[in-house]
Amino acid sequence: MAPGSRLRGLFIGAVIAGGLFVLVVAATIALLTNQRHPTPRPADVTASESSEPSGRPSKTPGGLEVVKEQRLDERRMELTLRSTAIDDVTKVRLLLPEGWSRESGKSWPTLWLLHGGLDGYQAWSKSDIAELTEKAQVIVVMPDGGRCGSYSDWYNGGDGGPPRWATYHLKELLPLLERRYAANGERAVAGYSMGGQGAMLYAATGEFKAAASFSGAVHTLMPGVDLAVMLGTTAGCFGTDWKRIWGDPHGDREIWQAHDPYYLAARLRGVRLYVAAGDGGKKRGEIFGDITEELADKAARAFAGRLKELGVPVETHFYSGRHNMTYWNRELRRALPMLLGSIGAG
Repeated sequence: MAPGSRLRGLFIGAVIAGGLFVLVVAATIALLTNQRHPTPRPADVTASESSEPSGRPSKTPGGLEVVKEQRLDERRMELTLRSTAIDDVTKVRLLLPEGWSRESGKSWPTLWLLHGGLDGYQAWSKSDIAELTEKAQVIVVMPDGGRCGSYSDWYNGGDGGPPRWATYHLKELLPLLERRYAANGERAVAGYSMGGQGAMLYAATGEFKAAASFSGAVHTLMPGVDLAVMLGTTAGCFGTDWKRIWGDPHGDREIWQAHDPYYLAARLRGVRLYVAAGDGGKKRGEIFGDITEELADKAARAFAGRLKELGVPVETHFYSGRHNMTYWNRELRRALPMLLGSIGAG
C-alpha cells in the first residue's frame, strides 16, 4: 500500500469521530505525500554514464555557475549549477533534439516540465517524455524546483532572500539556456501537482506561450487547499516552516494571492492553456478515495471557471483518476501536441 493510503487509513477513526474538519486535515497531510513513483525505466538507470565536463566552472552574468555538464546518453544532458538565487547547488536535466549542437548556429524552442512537491528534477524522466519527443525539434528542460519550493521566491517573514526559485528559473536558468545551450525564446511549460501551480505562475509572467497543469494546486487560497498546502509542507518537508514560503494566508493574504494562479488568471490571456485533474475515485475496498486528487479537482474547476469568466480560452479535461504519474503521463500525451504546436516544435 502506498504511504499516502496508509496515512489516510490511520485517520479513518478520527475522521468519523471528528467530522469534516479532521477529514480535511488528513487529506492535507497526504497532499504532497501521495505522489507515487513508478519504478525507473531501464533507460533511466545508466550504470556507465560518461562525464563530459565543459572545462573549468564558469559563472554566467546572471549569477549562475556551471559546475559540470554530463552526457548521460545520446539525448540526455545533466547540468550541475550553483545558483545565487537559491544559494545552493542544484541540477537540471535536458532532453536534446536530434541534431542538437551548441556550435550549429541553430536554436531550438524549449518545453519546461516542472515536478511536484516531494519530487525532483528526475521525476519526469519516469514518464514517456523521451519517447514522445524523440522526433520533435525541442529541448525539454526538467529543472529542480526544491522540495515544497512552490516555484516562488520565498517570503521569509518579509525579508526575502533565498531560496528564490522563481528568480533562479526565470532570471538565471532561462538566460543560461539561451546563451549556452542553443535555446530560443519560444517556450512552453507544464507540470503536475505543485508543478502545475508553477506552470501557471510562470506562464503569467509572459515568458511562455503555452502552459498545462495536471492535478495542479491552481487555487491555493481555496478553503481546504490552503490547509493542504500548509499541513502538506509540514508533513512532507520536515523542518520547513510553511510560513516562510508566502507567510500566513490571513495576515499575508496579498502574498498568497500573488502566488495563486486563480488570482492571476487575467495575466494568462494570450497563453494557450490546458487544465486537467481527476476525481480521486474510490477503489474497491477503500472507504475514501484519493482526497489529494479531490482537492486538486476542486481547485482546477474553480481556476478553469475563473478563466472562462474572464474570457480566457482554456482546454480542460476532468476525468476519473488519482494523484499519480499514471494519469499525469496520460495527460502529458493529451496536452503535448498543443504545447509543441504553440512553440513551433510540433
